[in-house]
Amino acid sequence: MVESPEPTRVAVVQAAPIIFDRDATIDKAAGLIAEAAGRARLVLFPEAFVPAYPRGLSFGVVVGSRSDEGRKLFARYHRNAVEVPSAATDRLGAVAREAGVWLAIGVIERDPLGGTLYCTLLYFGPDGALLGKHRKLKPTAAERLVWGEGDGSTLPVFRTPLGRVGGLICWENYMPLARTALYTKGVEIYLAPTADARDAWQSTIQHIALEGRCFVLAANQYITKGMYPRDLGPEALTDLEQAPEEMSRGGSAILSPLGEYLAGPLYGREGIIYADLDPDALAGARFDFDPIGHYARPDVFSFSVDERAQRG
Repeated sequence: MVESPEPTRVAVVQAAPIIFDRDATIDKAAGLIAEAAGRARLVLFPEAFVPAYPRGLSFGVVVGSRSDEGRKLFARYHRNAVEVPSAATDRLGAVAREAGVWLAIGVIERDPLGGTLYCTLLYFGPDGALLGKHRKLKPTAAERLVWGEGDGSTLPVFRTPLGRVGGLICWENYMPLARTALYTKGVEIYLAPTADARDAWQSTIQHIALEGRCFVLAANQYITKGMYPRDLGPEALTDLEQAPEEMSRGGSAILSPLGEYLAGPLYGREGIIYADLDPDALAGARFDFDPIGHYARPDVFSFSVDERAQRG
């Protein structure tokens, strides 16, 4: 008789970075990874965790003009971003290796060939190897002021002993064809790091779990205005005066392939949530709906992804 596979325990971290400080944020991440490692085999961090999701900041931009102070703030953001590979990714890999965990963490990636920043999800194996990355395909609204667009060359799904792992970042998850790209690669543990704390986001991740018949791990930051450094400059501080004290309330969660909550949503504080993922739940959920199997209609629909790397 073939025995049922053992469940896999996973962890989703809801925390704030040390805003605009790459190295201090990686130090904080290291402590959180070590905390989770005794209980989980995979650890997910939020979107743009290193060095920050710049919520509430305008970078001195209005239509038709940019301010000198805004340029200086962008330069600070750029300076604290993460090149891939670099000493910063080496450190994250070493932390994953010491903890013996699979690690996925949101960073702001700096292109070494130019000035462009990307919102990126990095993947590390428990041996510390940098497995790959996903660059956000489409920054949303004002995010386009500070981040470039990814392409189809960074839409990985990794085959691991835990299952097939892949993901999309925040509002990319509203792109039906981007989700389809992951489904066609057989994603089983779907990572959805985000900056969205709305109630409607919970409906989104439930829909993805049901549509993809996959586990969904959603990680968000918990951010208050008091966490921002006070030396950002007068324009930035004026921006922040208009923001509420609790700027992101969280909402991190882990869902089953039938859209049921296994952990969370967590609101109002930093924390780590855990859940056991039962591989048999995948087969059970796909009994009556399999988006790329018996519920697909390749005779009616065709789908392709341009996975070539694009420059500019």
